[in-house]
Amino acid sequence: MNEPQQKWTETIDDTHSLFDLKLKEVWKYKDLVYMFVKRDFVSSFKQTILGPIWFFINPIFTTITYLIIFGKFAKLPTDGAPGILFYLAGVTLWNYFSGALLGTTNTFTGNASIFGKVYFPRLVTPVSIVISNLMRLIVQFLLFIAVWLYYLINKEIHPNWWMLATPFLIIIMALFALGVGMIFSSLTTKYKDLTMLLAFGVSLLMYATPVIYPISMLPGYFRSLAKYNPLTGIFECFKYGWLGVGDFSPSMLIISTIITIVLLFIGIITFNKVERTFMDTV
Repeated sequence: MNEPQQKWTETIDDTHSLFDLKLKEVWKYKDLVYMFVKRDFVSSFKQTILGPIWFFINPIFTTITYLIIFGKFAKLPTDGAPGILFYLAGVTLWNYFSGALLGTTNTFTGNASIFGKVYFPRLVTPVSIVISNLMRLIVQFLLFIAVWLYYLINKEIHPNWWMLATPFLIIIMALFALGVGMIFSSLTTKYKDLTMLLAFGVSLLMYATPVIYPISMLPGYFRSLAKYNPLTGIFECFKYGWLGVGDFSPSMLIISTIITIVLLFIGIITFNKVERTFMDTV
């Protein structure tokens, strides 16, 4: 008597393209993405006294510190924008980028114990990190809007239509963090020194990005060079749209988009390649 042939609903094999992002497979595991996002969001302030209030304390204290050090002592210009609003705009965007990048770079080394026991698309982890940091960005953006409304009512700022580009700017920044994060998460499985180097590199990148200063204060050569930093176009466009100040041109945003796509493409290739063998090296 022949036994009925079993039909598998899921089949896992090692044949896949390096260029395949497996977005359909990630979508099938959207519930897992939600669980990771919820875990990251809740664990951030678990066993803290002030809890989610830290979402507001962090940018407020950082903005005040920048205002004193770079505004009062170093006397860096803000292109005529109110100092508090200028620094808060930079801090809000930078907190999201640095959080998403540093979290993504820890994908393989930080989750090796889970990856070694259960199969799920590995891309679920960095995607959930980018989304969980997006939740923090939304909360801190509300703080920025509250301060922005104060200066708008007092007619101290003059926003323009470029503020409508904000969703696009956040998407580009998220993809840039995801692409660079996947590259470093792949490399750190073999070269642990990069973990130390990355934290230092992110700090340097902040000073190479117009977070605490406007690009207009840079000399001609350095201003031209700064435009090839993908974050420059994003930060300058954001400040130009919401505050009405800055040295922004659409070409800067085009450069940011092209470089982001290239880095995301490289990140996908390295991530897919390391995904199959990283358990042997972590």
